[in-house]
Amino acid sequence: MPPQTVLSRYGGWLPKSRKIHHAFFQEHLEHARRRTRANAPHEPPVQAFEKAINSDPIMSFLFKQIFLQVSPENQIPDFENLLCMMDRIVVAAPKFQNAVGEAGEPIGVPMYLLFDLLSNTGAAYDLFRMPAFNVALKNLLNAWGEYLISGDSNNTLTDAEDGWFGTYGIKSLEENRGNFNATYVTPNPDAVNRGYTSWDDFFTRQIQSNARPIDEAGNKSLIHNACESTVYRIARNVKAHDQFWLKGQAYSLYDMLNINEPARDAYVKKFVGGTVYQAFLSPQDYHRWRSPIDGTIEKAIIIPGTYYAVLPDDGAEPNDPDLEVHDPRGALIRSQAWLTMYSARALIFIQAANPVIGLVCFIGVGMAEVSTCTLSVKDGQKVQTGDELGMFHFGGSSHTLIFGPHVDVTFADNVIIDQHLWVNSIIAQVSAAKQPSGSS
Repeated sequence: MPPQTVLSRYGGWLPKSRKIHHAFFQEHLEHARRRTRANAPHEPPVQAFEKAINSDPIMSFLFKQIFLQVSPENQIPDFENLLCMMDRIVVAAPKFQNAVGEAGEPIGVPMYLLFDLLSNTGAAYDLFRMPAFNVALKNLLNAWGEYLISGDSNNTLTDAEDGWFGTYGIKSLEENRGNFNATYVTPNPDAVNRGYTSWDDFFTRQIQSNARPIDEAGNKSLIHNACESTVYRIARNVKAHDQFWLKGQAYSLYDMLNINEPARDAYVKKFVGGTVYQAFLSPQDYHRWRSPIDGTIEKAIIIPGTYYAVLPDDGAEPNDPDLEVHDPRGALIRSQAWLTMYSARALIFIQAANPVIGLVCFIGVGMAEVSTCTLSVKDGQKVQTGDELGMFHFGGSSHTLIFGPHVDVTFADNVIIDQHLWVNSIIAQVSAAKQPSGSS
């Protein structure tokens, strides 16, 4: 059994230390100041993003409004400084951030840190949902992605203080996940970088089969964890249509399953009244998806969407385990249920071999830097529990499993909010739902 340690809710997304958070911004702001003094041109993908924004009066206006509305904690002065800070990120691999007197922390999603407080504004809520904005941003993220699959991008896979295999880096990678070399497939376990040829090669690393075995594989009523992840939410009796409010996010199946008509209506009807399980991945996690059941892929599709859009809120609530009340940071993490219908995502419908389970939908929700969701399966393909379904690239992410109303889903005792669970571990058992008395 994996250890039951509770990890930070924002772990890998926001630095725990305010000093580390401040040091990240000061480092990037100083880089921006040097570029400005040298009158250096923007990197080509940043230049293209700037042109797309400034050539659209609405997007340009909304960006100005963002900087007027953003929390006083924001350290980015204006749009030009944001662009200069992005210049540095798109030609670098994520690393660990250090600060005097503090243990280093991973900055696995550096672009998200720039957008974090900016996104928690009314103007950003409008701008970051605009199709034109997300096309421009996707082009920029794709360009960064090209760098992250290149050989140059493995320069943070070192044992230096800011490297992923340094003292702090390896501790973060192994926390609640096991010894790195014994857990993951390493092309060269004796090399400092373990033989990974690029940042993306490291990020999408394979896991050793004996490190995450399928427990009780013969019991077809069990649901196994599709992603190595931290539990976020469980919802029952989900509706076809629902609204999202500032303090409460309900799942809206019609919006989550945003595929072409009339297929969407048919799929929505199968899940109305059912159960949604959602959990999220930190940048340190294993980022490939595994089938939670035996079955047949009925449909697998990629849906375009947003990347940094969130539900603006008043900050962390009183029960937040990591942040002080009203801390404005981390709205993306608090918006995960809403993101299931707006973010770029992959939908995989699996017809279970066990007829009691019936149809299950896996949604891989691309959050922040994740500009690519890749499918490893195709329509009509048979899968067994633990087979690979696909993967995320380049950042952090979330996922959901949707079950129909015809089954009762009983979750395991360790499936509790903020609990980190290994991939392939048992998360639930299903049985036929009891029919109301008097029903035929």
